[in-house]
Amino acid sequence: MTQEKKAVFFDIDGTLINIMKGQTQIAPAVKKAIRTLRAAGHCTFIASGRPYAYLDPELVQQDLFDGYVLMNGAVVLLGDKTIYKQMLPQETVEQIAALSEQHGVEYILEGPRNVYLKPEYKLTEEFYRSIDVDVTQFVRDYNLAKVPVAKMEFASEDPGGHGLFDKLLAWPGLTGLMDPYHKKNMELYASDVTKGSGILHALAYLGIPVERSFAFGDGLNDIEMMTTVGTSLVMDNARPQLKAIADHIVPSVDEDGVAAGIEHYLL
Repeated sequence: MTQEKKAVFFDIDGTLINIMKGQTQIAPAVKKAIRTLRAAGHCTFIASGRPYAYLDPELVQQDLFDGYVLMNGAVVLLGDKTIYKQMLPQETVEQIAALSEQHGVEYILEGPRNVYLKPEYKLTEEFYRSIDVDVTQFVRDYNLAKVPVAKMEFASEDPGGHGLFDKLLAWPGLTGLMDPYHKKNMELYASDVTKGSGILHALAYLGIPVERSFAFGDGLNDIEMMTTVGTSLVMDNARPQLKAIADHIVPSVDEDGVAAGIEHYLL
């Protein structure tokens, strides 16, 4: 008997890999389980705050994922197609870029496929090198007026970006996150996009009802995703707030929890 097609969405950090412990590649058992899902006719998606250009080659060049919900839902890709995108208003991007320069804060612009970074922004470049992002893929020569931007990220030597970060977090129509530890980095995107809204666009395009959607995650930015899908599968290493709304709690990322969840709840 053929199973009805399901759509399964996976967070990256703390779910598929554990960067905090130096695990930057997906475990063999998890890869095998994801490939088994696809072989059974189901659709697999990455759901991440990252832009496409930050994804490890393992996530885009192997036969693991059909599509990507990126930048917290601002862009949805299926194969080579961009099936949904919500860019920030160009005037807003230009105003924020000007304010950043006035405050001595570096910024990076993130679009559907590419990211854009000024050559002189060495602080930002070194930050991304430190987390193993391939900075050679960044576009360094660009015209700001012609760059499509779904999300912006910022870096500063000063906590709070010389007061800029609080201003940006209060900007109408935008929301974001400041690094809670040293407060020298932050990200900014439209307040009406979430992983959950991106998932709904993917499901509508595929014609898969919400009740046949599943998600694996561990972080607070996965809350909207978990409350959107039909079945939420939360890692044992997740925050308590996420565990509280889980349909099922699966073993931790270090115990190949995604593989266990696929075996017990999907296949």
